[in-house]
Amino acid sequence: MSHVRRELLLFAVGGVLGLLVDAGIAQSLVSFAGWNIYTARIVSFLSAATATWWWNRRHTFAHRQSGRSARAEWLHWMGLMAAGAVVNNGVYLIVLEAFPALRPWPAVAVAAGSAVGATANFLFARTLLFRSRKTAA
Repeated sequence: MSHVRRELLLFAVGGVLGLLVDAGIAQSLVSFAGWNIYTARIVSFLSAATATWWWNRRHTFAHRQSGRSARAEWLHWMGLMAAGAVVNNGVYLIVLEAFPALRPWPAVAVAAGSAVGATANFLFARTLLFRSRKTAA
């Protein structure tokens, strides 16, 4: 299996992990702690993005490096994932505006946004953060 295919597969696994963390924390904070949906979403996003950073650092891009300290790398990751979220939500809105017949079916626009956002996140992570191969010390 090529390096890029392996990275894509592991990135997808990390995405599922992030989704589970995100949804689990948001749902728990709203259902069990009485938080409002917006505050819960901030905490769940930060937690999920941290989990995916850890996963991708340890597994997906284990053979690559950022050249940054762990803290700086995490901050850069968070910024990249926020940019990916903007892409995701932008595609969602564009699809719903371009195809008004899909408004009763927003899941289609969510899927389109997720696909484009995930692709952007992978490319951002691979080319802007983990861009160098690790060298033997």
